[in-house]
Amino acid sequence: MFVVEKITIKMLSIERKKLSETAGRRINRWGKSILLMVFLGFLWFIMESSDTVLLFYLLINLVLLFGYQAVMEFIFIRNSRQYIATTILLIVIISSIAFLYFIKC
Repeated sequence: MFVVEKITIKMLSIERKKLSETAGRRINRWGKSILLMVFLGFLWFIMESSDTVLLFYLLINLVLLFGYQAVMEFIFIRNSRQYIATTILLIVIISSIAFLYFIKC
């Protein structure tokens, strides 16, 4: 996944900026903390489920996490277009998990 992000950044000539250096630092930290607590809370109930449920749980977690990251980048560092790389990475991750799911079945 690291390779996909690097290739996307080079192809689109995206300027990397840290979200922690903007005004949205606290909002981003609080949002990710809340997402982490919710995911860990639900993980307690999902641990004894089937592999398919765990795979979809992972997929939902990654979509929400990367989606939240892309929205924060769009709001606070729009000029760098870094949110495009995050969105492309999200699409690649979803495609990979879907591919693994259909190979398994």
